[in-house]
Amino acid sequence: MKKSSGSAAEKKRVRRSSAAPDPSSDAPLRKQAAKKDVFQVFAEKVRDHKDLVSRWAVLQETRVEYFRGKDFVSFMKNHPELKDVLESDKNLETEDIANTLLAKNLLVRCDRVVKTVRPGKKKLSTWPAHLEIFPEQVFSENDAFFAWTFVKRHPLWQTLLSFFWPVLTLAICLFPVYPHRCKLLILYSCAGILFLILSLLLIRAAMFGVLYIILGKRVWFFPNILAEEATLRELFRFWPKKDEEERPKWTTRIFYAILAVLFILLLRHHAPDEAARARYQKRVSNIIDDVLEWSPSLALSGMMDKQQNVSNATGSPDPASQPNRTAGEHSAPPDGDEDDINTSAEQYNTEVIDNNIDDASEDDKHQHD
Repeated sequence: MKKSSGSAAEKKRVRRSSAAPDPSSDAPLRKQAAKKDVFQVFAEKVRDHKDLVSRWAVLQETRVEYFRGKDFVSFMKNHPELKDVLESDKNLETEDIANTLLAKNLLVRCDRVVKTVRPGKKKLSTWPAHLEIFPEQVFSENDAFFAWTFVKRHPLWQTLLSFFWPVLTLAICLFPVYPHRCKLLILYSCAGILFLILSLLLIRAAMFGVLYIILGKRVWFFPNILAEEATLRELFRFWPKKDEEERPKWTTRIFYAILAVLFILLLRHHAPDEAARARYQKRVSNIIDDVLEWSPSLALSGMMDKQQNVSNATGSPDPASQPNRTAGEHSAPPDGDEDDINTSAEQYNTEVIDNNIDDASEDDKHQHD
């Protein structure tokens, strides 16, 4: 009995030892998991940083954010403090860090789809709009593009804004029931913002055309005003970048100057006169007044008027107007119905005359017979 009890205790010890994990063998797995998390955090911080220049492009029917290899190298030189996130791997070189991101599928190397220079240009585009996956997934600085493969985390304000959009849509739909002052405020605010945007675009286009024709320089003031990926600070940057392209030829400038003059003369020739402008303004003002003066009470009164007209047309008598109808049977008809009565009387007279003529002709025939 003692031997059996001793063997049972030994079996329990063996089971416990086999079930318990070995801390020495589990250590590399924990380190590997920690390294993955560290590089993920590093990639997210680099992507959210504003100093890394990036653009958006289409990669295999998917819109991705990408950057250039040389921009990544210069970014890491200017911001070496970001390597502290890597902890034990913070002493790695920039190329090794990028290769690690490629190995962990946080990045993918891409290449431009169009590899030939387009007609009229002397070099390839700096930021291509269409990309394809490069066969060798190795970091390089020379004409190499790298796209992020993970989904960017949205900040809190974007999450709150996504809940705010349905409320804004409902508020826009309820615009007709707003008070009159609120309608005027919203109308003139939207019209003022639209006029400001159109004026800004027209002024910057005119300044670009004048400087291009006279000085031969390509200068776009507010260069990021139409950029989709620009931040709010970059959107209203006034001073443009330097013109890196070659100066246009004088023949090209003269050609565009002639086109501009012809376009201005064409607009002036087909411009509407004062009477047409007044008619258009009156038409637009009437439409705006109808929108601003609409109210639910007017809509309900219009519906009631339509219902009364339908009931009168179907012949259902109104008890309140029944005595008035009997009393006014011999009264004069309304002004609008006089013409109808006269035309019907004339038609009746012509029919009677025609019938009399037919009867007289038939009598003459009988007499001759």
